[in-house]
Amino acid sequence: MQVDRRAGRLRGWLLDGGTEQAARHPGPHGRPPEDRHHPWWKVMCLTGVDYFSTLGYQPGIAALAAGVLSPVATLVLVLVTLLGALPVYRRVAVESPHGEGSIAMLVRLLSYWPGKLLVLVLLGFAATDFIITITLSAADATAHIDENPFWPSGLKGHEVPLTLLLVALLGAVFLKGFGEAIGIAVALVAVYLTLNAVVIADALWRVVTHPSAVGDWGTALTTGHGDPLLVVGLSLLVFPKLALGLSGFETGVAVMPHIRGDRQDSEDRPLGRIHGARRLLTTAATTMSVFLITSSVTTTVLIPPEAFQPGGPANGRALAYLAHEHLGEVFGTVYDLSTIGILWFAGASAMAGLLNLVPRYLPRYGMAPAWARAVRPLVLVFTTVAFLITVVFEASVDAQGGAYATGVLVLITSAATAVTLAARRRRQRGPTLAFGTIAVIFVYTTLANVVQRPDGVKIAACFIGGMILVSVLSRLMRAYELRVDHVELDPAAARMIDERADRRIRLIAHEPERRDPAEYRAKLAQTMADNDFPDDGDVIFVEVHVTDPSDFETELLVRGSVAHDSYPVLSLASSSVPNALAALLLAIRDRSRRRPHIYFEWSEGSPGRNILRYLAFGQGAIASVTREILRRQEPDVGRRPHVHAG
Repeated sequence: MQVDRRAGRLRGWLLDGGTEQAARHPGPHGRPPEDRHHPWWKVMCLTGVDYFSTLGYQPGIAALAAGVLSPVATLVLVLVTLLGALPVYRRVAVESPHGEGSIAMLVRLLSYWPGKLLVLVLLGFAATDFIITITLSAADATAHIDENPFWPSGLKGHEVPLTLLLVALLGAVFLKGFGEAIGIAVALVAVYLTLNAVVIADALWRVVTHPSAVGDWGTALTTGHGDPLLVVGLSLLVFPKLALGLSGFETGVAVMPHIRGDRQDSEDRPLGRIHGARRLLTTAATTMSVFLITSSVTTTVLIPPEAFQPGGPANGRALAYLAHEHLGEVFGTVYDLSTIGILWFAGASAMAGLLNLVPRYLPRYGMAPAWARAVRPLVLVFTTVAFLITVVFEASVDAQGGAYATGVLVLITSAATAVTLAARRRRQRGPTLAFGTIAVIFVYTTLANVVQRPDGVKIAACFIGGMILVSVLSRLMRAYELRVDHVELDPAAARMIDERADRRIRLIAHEPERRDPAEYRAKLAQTMADNDFPDDGDVIFVEVHVTDPSDFETELLVRGSVAHDSYPVLSLASSSVPNALAALLLAIRDRSRRRPHIYFEWSEGSPGRNILRYLAFGQGAIASVTREILRRQEPDVGRRPHVHAG
C-alpha cells in the first residue's frame, strides 16, 4: 500500500503542470506571460545565448577544419550569413510572426500525411540541433574548465564524467522548474560580448604591432595555395564545416512572441513585432559577423597550428587561449567563467526549445503519448538522450560539430525553401529567384556537410526514426480517443435537436452520393427495414465530410438543413467520421438530456482492412469504432448514446 502511494505521488509529480508548465520555461519556443513583452534588443540576448555562445568553440573548429584558410572560409560564412540566411529569416519573420518558425510555413504548404511526415523529419533535425547544442555546449564548457590553471590537476582528463554532470545539472534544474530567462540572458550576453571584445581588441593590436606574424600567415597561405582562385575554391569546399556559425537564426524567429510590438498591433497583423524581429535578426547577424571575422583572423595568426589539434590547449577554446596567454590567468579565468555560463545557458535555451517545440506539434497530431504534454517526463527523455550522445562522442567538441552543423543547415535549408515557395505563390518573380538561389546554396552546403561528416545525418536519422515509430504507436494507441475539442451547433441544427428533446431522437449515418430525393428515400426505407422502427418521419440524417484524415484534434461546426423540403440533415466536417459522430452524439445528449439513437450499415470488407481505412483515411469500420469511442468516453451504460447497426 505504501509503495502504491509513493508510486502515485511520483506519477503525480512527473505529470504535474502539463503544457502550462512548459510555457513557463525559458527558451526559443517559450510563450511569454500576458503583458510580459520586452524590447527587441533584450529578446536578442535570449537568442544570443545560443548564437553568440558559438564564439566559445567556432574559431577553434574553423582553424582545425580550414587551417591557414580559416579567415577566408570565415569570410565566406559571413557573406552567406548576411546575403543568404539573414534575408531568408527576415522573410520568415513576416510570414510566421507567432514564433512557429519555418516549420509552420512548410506545414501550411503541405497537408495530409505528406505534411505530417515532413513535420516529423524537420522535428528530427530540430531535435538534433537542440540536443547537440546541449551536449556540445556542455562539452565545450568542460574544455574551458579542464584547461583552466586553477582547476585541480587531479580532476583533469575526466571530460566525460564532468560533461555528464553538467548535463545532469541542466536536467535537474528543469525538473525543479526554471524562472525568468530574459534578465539572465541579457547579463550573460553583455558580459560575454564585452570580454570577447577586450580579448579580440588586444589580439588585433598585437597583430598590427607585430606584422611578422601576419607575414608568416601570408607566407603559409601563398606557399600552400598560391593561386587566389584556388584559395577561394578551397574555402568554398571547407565552408560547410564552419556552418555552426549560422546557429541562431531559427531561434531568432522563434522568440518573436517575446518582442514588444506597437499599440496598433493585432494578432493577425503584428507589424510592430515583425519590425522588432527584423531589427533583432539584422543586429545579431551583423554583430556576430564582426566577431567571427576578427576572431578568425586573430586566432589563426597568433595561435600555433598544433595548439588547435585534439588535446591541444586551444582546441575548442581558441579565444580563451588568447585571454590566458595575453591578459593573464585572472582575466582568463573570468573569461572562462563567462564562457561556461553562456554555454550552459545555451543548453538551457535548447532544452526549453525542445520542451516547447515537441508538445506544439506531436500531441496535436496524436503522434505522442498523453504524458508528452508534461514537462518532467520529456526532460528525463531528453537528458537520457544527451547522456548517450555525450558518451558516444566522448564529450568531444570536434566530433559533435558535424551533427550540430547538419541540424542547423537542414533547418536553414527548409526555411529558404519555405520562403521561396511563399514568394512563388504570390507570383513575386524577383524574390522567388533570389530565395531560390539561396536555397540552392544551402542545399549544396547541407549535402557537402553530410558527405564530409555523415555523423550528423546518422544521428538525425535516429531521431527521425524514433519520432516516426513513436508517432505510429501513439496514433494506434489513441485511435479510440474522442479527438474533438468543441462541438458548435448552428441555429438550424440547434433547433432540430431542441424540437425533438421531448421524444426519441433518431439519427441515420448517411454517406451521400447524388443527394437526390430518391437516395434519401431509399436510405430511410432500408434503415427502417433493418432496425424495425415505425415510419413517423422523425429522423435526422447525419453527413460527415472528411477533411484531412492526418489531423487529430479538431473542432466541429454542425450545420442544419432540410434536403428537398422533407429530410432534416446535420452536416459536419472532420478528420474522422467515427470521432465526429461520437462527439455529436454526446453533444446532443448533453443538450437534450436524452440518449440519442444512431443507425448504421455494417461496413463491407474484412474488419482488419476497415480498421486500416479508419486509421489512414478517417472512415472504415464506422459503426464499431463509433461505439468503441463512446464506450471509452462514457463508461456509464445508462448515459451512453445508443448505437444500432444493420
